[in-house]
Amino acid sequence: MALSEREQQLLAQLEQQLNADDPQFASQMDARPVRPTFSTRAIVLGAVLGVIGLGVVIGGVMANFVPLGVLGFLIMALGVYWASMHGAGKSKPKAENGPKPKSGPSPQSAKPSTSSGFMRNLENKWDERRSSGQ
Repeated sequence: MALSEREQQLLAQLEQQLNADDPQFASQMDARPVRPTFSTRAIVLGAVLGVIGLGVVIGGVMANFVPLGVLGFLIMALGVYWASMHGAGKSKPKAENGPKPKSGPSPQSAKPSTSSGFMRNLENKWDERRSSGQ
């Protein structure tokens, strides 16, 4: 869903204010999202453990021996856990070399009246929208 021109202007204004208030956070948000990596070995191992656990559960039911069925269930659960937690982990982000110098105004030199006025304006518009909807 496309944003209206007014919404795009508000978004650009919010981005500018974020860059001025906290440039380090803004640069982290501009970074590309971390894509998950898939470990085929972990997924296959988890699936094999799941199938073995299912076989042990069926063997426990056929032998009418409850502890064997419970053991099979635990093996099956371990297989699912292993495949889900070790199979789709996030890749590590690149390490940064030292602290980055802050660019932009310092918090002391920033104008609090402008930012609070802007936020107050947005809050007023939000309240107007909510009250007109009731």
